[in-house]
Amino acid sequence: MQKRLIRKLELEMLLSQVKPHPSPKPSLEQYTIPADVAANMLYIAAYVYDDIIGKKVLDLGCGTGRLALGASFLGAKQVVGIDIDRTAINTALENSVNVGLKDGVQWAVADINVVHGSFDTVLQNPPFGVQRRKADRKFLEKALEIGKVIYSLHKSPRKNRALIKKLKASGVAPVSPSSFLKRFIERRGGRIKVVYATVMTIPHMFQFHKKRRHEFIADLYVIERR
Repeated sequence: MQKRLIRKLELEMLLSQVKPHPSPKPSLEQYTIPADVAANMLYIAAYVYDDIIGKKVLDLGCGTGRLALGASFLGAKQVVGIDIDRTAINTALENSVNVGLKDGVQWAVADINVVHGSFDTVLQNPPFGVQRRKADRKFLEKALEIGKVIYSLHKSPRKNRALIKKLKASGVAPVSPSSFLKRFIERRGGRIKVVYATVMTIPHMFQFHKKRRHEFIADLYVIERR
């Protein structure tokens, strides 16, 4: 278990060593969460709300393992990473070796529908539903079923350039939740504690991308199960 306070820059440097998916599929929206966004998310979970250190943590739809490995580095008692894509899990295992956390995470290839059990904290960067509408909803439903506290990223309806500029300087800023997600979460036994806006930057990855990189606002929902 991590005994000392990890500096956010130290965490971000470790996360930046995590390799992205070598052959991402557009249908699965396999975008690796940026290292700075992952560091902010994990830092809030660990040091603002005490939901990482000594906890049982699940990275749902873990991809190549950035959130799971960060949780292990910060001192989680147990970390499990689940993804439906075998290549992603193989890359996550390789990443765990490269960052010196080979034994820090249990990896599994599985659809999230078959995941059972109970976790103190669920971390997730689910598909935003750009390629498949409502793709993020089953992740929220599963997270609320098995997690006591959930940290979940979702595409924000906000497109304010001034807010993007502010977030680049501050990293995150509290915002109001989406009325739809608020209803969706509450109907499934959850309660939103807080929502933080952050800037996500996605590089040119697929043929349909028209820009060298795309910047947009994502909202980090901190949810507890009632």
